[in-house]
Amino acid sequence: MARVERVFSGVQPTGNLHLGNYLGAIVNFVKLQENHNCIYCVVDLHAITQPVSVWGGPTELARNIREVTAAFIASGIDPKKHIVFNQSQVSGHAELAWLLNCVARIGWLNRMTQFKEKAGKDRENASVGLYDYPVLMAADILLYRATHVPVGEDQKQHLELARDIAQKFNNDFGDSVRTHGFADGEFFPQPEPLITGPATRVMSLRDGTKKMSKSDSSDNSRINLTDDADTIAQKIRKAKTDPEPLPSEEKGLETRPEADNLVGIYAALAGRTKQDVLREFGGGQFSSFKNALAELCIAKLAPIATEMKRLTADPGHVDSILIEGASRAGALAEETMKAAKDIIGFVRKP
Repeated sequence: MARVERVFSGVQPTGNLHLGNYLGAIVNFVKLQENHNCIYCVVDLHAITQPVSVWGGPTELARNIREVTAAFIASGIDPKKHIVFNQSQVSGHAELAWLLNCVARIGWLNRMTQFKEKAGKDRENASVGLYDYPVLMAADILLYRATHVPVGEDQKQHLELARDIAQKFNNDFGDSVRTHGFADGEFFPQPEPLITGPATRVMSLRDGTKKMSKSDSSDNSRINLTDDADTIAQKIRKAKTDPEPLPSEEKGLETRPEADNLVGIYAALAGRTKQDVLREFGGGQFSSFKNALAELCIAKLAPIATEMKRLTADPGHVDSILIEGASRAGALAEETMKAAKDIIGFVRKP
């Protein structure tokens, strides 16, 4: 098996994709495809690690899978040049996760902070899937022998675990790995974090100290990717601010979270720095800046919303993209699984 540089990334189908998802992940996905060999996965197996009340049940899950796929395509990801699919259509994800479960150590999983945060105080009632989530994530990456993974702050620990699992597999089966053609003893590569520049952390429009989230009870706290132009403009106008004019220097944003958030959103959408934005709008009132921000948001997001609505209105077309992507992903996965089984020593059909 030849080593190919490959980027893998996944997005959970949790519904209500918003500006934070777009600026924090999808924009980078679109950029990465220009110079990388990319696999973009809707990780629906991860979605069901939470209670049904969280992911919404079968009808909601299917709708959300299609919506995330539509967002990928509407934002500019090309499913012909790259692979777009949903995780559950490729059985290798679950199968490799079991093999890696037998390599990963309980102590490693016990150190995963995200499980502690998501399970809360009632850990005894959390699903085994939620506890084992990081091993499935490792399988997602290693199934395609991906060399690079774009990660945010909350996923860095999981990527480190994937690296540890890859290294332990290579060590545990070192002689067999070399016997099966990997002279360097490395069957699974050590996936590297892909740094795509400063992460855009988008906060709530109602509280600049909290991340923008679909779970917020107020729809005015976020800009959804499906919002139309009038809704976007209204939400920007209602966004929380403070009574002071915008500062002229970035240092002036340090104690003003709402101002910092709005300036950061403008900078990210415009492809500029915060300091550039403040040079243009510093000293002015929020009303003028909000009008400019609304116009920019509408210019960037309204076409995406329109295309998403067109795509989701034709679920058969979206499904065909996922099916074709799963076929291509499945071929890569099958190659990895055959080699992994041979290395471990399973008897299988030729």
